[in-house]
Amino acid sequence: MANGLPNPPAALLTAATARSLLDSVDAFLFDCDGVIWKGDELIEGVPETLDLLRNMGKKLVFVTNNSRKSRRQYSKKFKALGVEVAEEEIFTSSFAAAMFLKLNNFSPEKKVYVVGEDGILEELRLAGFEGFGGPEDGKKNILLEANFYFEHDKSVGAVIVGLDQYFNYYKMQYASLCIRENPGCLFIATNRDPTGHMTSTQEWPGAGTMVAAVSCSVQKEPIVVGKPSSFLMDFLLKSFNLETSRMCMVGDRLDTDILFGQNTGCKTLLVLSGVTTLPELQDGSNSIHPDHYTNSVYDLVGLLQQ
Repeated sequence: MANGLPNPPAALLTAATARSLLDSVDAFLFDCDGVIWKGDELIEGVPETLDLLRNMGKKLVFVTNNSRKSRRQYSKKFKALGVEVAEEEIFTSSFAAAMFLKLNNFSPEKKVYVVGEDGILEELRLAGFEGFGGPEDGKKNILLEANFYFEHDKSVGAVIVGLDQYFNYYKMQYASLCIRENPGCLFIATNRDPTGHMTSTQEWPGAGTMVAAVSCSVQKEPIVVGKPSSFLMDFLLKSFNLETSRMCMVGDRLDTDILFGQNTGCKTLLVLSGVTTLPELQDGSNSIHPDHYTNSVYDLVGLLQQ
């Protein structure tokens, strides 16, 4: 909603509007899952599209809510898929979580408990913080017996919850105890995505399901650092000399990617190669309308050649 008025319905991207969009934008922000790839399979036409935009002098930034990998690990994934992307062009929610602590002067003497995977742990380490938990605690179990007392580290000053394929009852209890019993302990969520394309064939439970479990246990809402929160954009703008009005957010989710773009003043382009379908976009109950929509990023190449 802009100026108190409902957003107009999204327009199908055409050759004319594609050219107009390119003329009005200096940088493209791309989501990854469902836009660049699905699981470990590159979506058709992505390399050609990125090459075209780079040759036109456009700045490319890749903004993903998936916290399983660090920026370094994502750069390796891009390369393995045949796409050259520099680490500095990648902004992950795992990186955002570490930077949130850094920018808020989190004490390096405090520890961070991680309900998530190696991406969060690596970004914490690179930022100078001690994180623990992660996949290792996915191997631990709890035996609920009479008089059992669960010990936790009283020096934990923050709990970060992200996508975690090793999520279990042990982690949920450890995180809950830290948040409830350690004075001032921060509860940080990388994102609240309910689902995600973890493989090329299906949607899987997203980080939002793990966040919801911990949030329900502690009866407290987390600080969200990924899309659609503006924190990631604020940090991005400090890293690049860009204006949001000259940027376009390209994503496959209305409630994260498109809302993120709208909340921060970007133009928005929805691609139907991931989570959101055309019927969902056009459903009368949907209140989030991108500026344009198209089937995939590869459509840009065909439309600009017309």
